[in-house]
Amino acid sequence: MNETRDLIIGIDFGKKYSQICYYDRKAEEARSLPVKVGSSLYETPTCLCRRTDTDQEEYCIGLEAEYFAREKGGFLLEDLYAVSMSREKVHVAGEDREPWEILGLFLRGMLKFPGVMEVEKNIKSLTVTMETMDSIQVENLQKAAEFLGLSEDQFSLLDYEESFYYYVLTQKVETWNRSVGWYSFSKDKVVFRKLVMSSGTRPVFVRLENPVEAKLRQPAQERDEDFYKFVKETLGTDLYSSIQINGEGFDQEWAQKSVKLLCYQRRKVFYGNNLFARGACSAGAERVINHDLKDYRYMSSSLVLSDVGMELRVMGAPAYYPLIESGRNWYESNAYVELILDGTKELVFIVDTMGEAKKKRIAMALPGLPERPERTTRLGVNLQYTSQDECRVTVKDLGFGEMFPSSGKEWTETTRWQEETK
Repeated sequence: MNETRDLIIGIDFGKKYSQICYYDRKAEEARSLPVKVGSSLYETPTCLCRRTDTDQEEYCIGLEAEYFAREKGGFLLEDLYAVSMSREKVHVAGEDREPWEILGLFLRGMLKFPGVMEVEKNIKSLTVTMETMDSIQVENLQKAAEFLGLSEDQFSLLDYEESFYYYVLTQKVETWNRSVGWYSFSKDKVVFRKLVMSSGTRPVFVRLENPVEAKLRQPAQERDEDFYKFVKETLGTDLYSSIQINGEGFDQEWAQKSVKLLCYQRRKVFYGNNLFARGACSAGAERVINHDLKDYRYMSSSLVLSDVGMELRVMGAPAYYPLIESGRNWYESNAYVELILDGTKELVFIVDTMGEAKKKRIAMALPGLPERPERTTRLGVNLQYTSQDECRVTVKDLGFGEMFPSSGKEWTETTRWQEETK
């Protein structure tokens, strides 16, 4: 690739191996980048090495990291996925590093494959995808993006399921205008998911049905027989536009009988291990330039289901002030507002949850709030989701100029809006 400005990048941050894709604007598709010049190798080990053969503080990743650790005595960090799940500092060559710094260094190393030297100037969109995400991983990766100089608009996160959605729906329409089957292999196990769409709704709701799994025996003939039986059970007589297969453990050498069944009724069958990197890259392209999927909504298991706001006086007039919008992933859902209290010692949030007929008014008490004249208490209110169901609300006393300095008081509550009563 020759372009190194306004790049749209997708990175699959895997437990053992990672991949990177860039968006080819001319071809209008995500393309995998080899991790070794002149090769067709697209996976690189998810590891980081602090080099000790130079006076400079230098880090390298992947195959290069393994080489410098093995041949030059470098300090190798292998389990970066575990690092992403921790807030504990990491000891590296005599120094302590924050986990988000380690992740930032790894991402910077990945971005060298497309020739990125100045991350904040060269990147239009960076999307990182991983199998699943918890609040610590989200926090660490968002801080890693800040460490690289990326703004919130330049960086986003997806889990593998949503990456799969973007990968599928950015292919030719004939490969997804009916249901799509997804078989994901991991050694001696295969998991099936079905991607389905609603009919007659706008936007069109797209979702993945619950997973079904099966164990596969090791001898080739028995393995083929097991998978054949599983395919027959899972596909049944339903109509499918395509079948997607990924993961370690699948090989056409042993899947003789089962592949014939997969291709029955002219079903298109695709196999590859770059689905998630390409899906992440396609998500970035959809978000910043294409907007082709505006009439579709992916019903992720990570979606926030409640609109949250407050009744405030804005420009002197009472108005509803929105804070959190439903239909977004929990790790993208946060809000901050500064307000002045007027004759009250509590905050009231207006919550409108999908599927519930009435809106709720949920109060948050502020015990120990300093006694001040009316309209002289300024608060900073921050909402941050920590999972699909839980939202952490943090309120800080900001004071009111020199006359009423901040007391330093802070109140924090974690709430489940859907379970709260009036």
